[in-house]
Amino acid sequence: MRIFNEFTFEAAHHLPHVFPDGHVNTRLHGHSFRVRVTLEGKPDKRTGLIADLGQVETAFGTAREKLDHRYLNEIEGLETPTLENIAMWLWRHFYPELPSLAQIGVYRDTCGEGCEYQGEYETRRVAA
Repeated sequence: MRIFNEFTFEAAHHLPHVFPDGHVNTRLHGHSFRVRVTLEGKPDKRTGLIADLGQVETAFGTAREKLDHRYLNEIEGLETPTLENIAMWLWRHFYPELPSLAQIGVYRDTCGEGCEYQGEYETRRVAA
């Protein structure tokens, strides 16, 4: 079974090493991002919960603070802030607090784009 929670952030970035000079994404621009954090496991017999979504929202706070209204290229680990790199960065951010983490989705809804990441095989486990 899977549960999820979402948050949004606004940020600017550019992709200097991804596209040839002159490509629109080599210039500074911004996006509205939506992030979906999905947890996986069996509901606890006593509580009926896989996890406390309040704990997920607490973890959102620190991630949002680091990302919202920021220039992503200046954040350590996001020097090339593609959707893929943002998803992996978020996985590394959330996994220590959320061991039942199953997937991170990063979406730019206005562009119809996104990336869904299931994490490193070594760190992925299903909660009991």
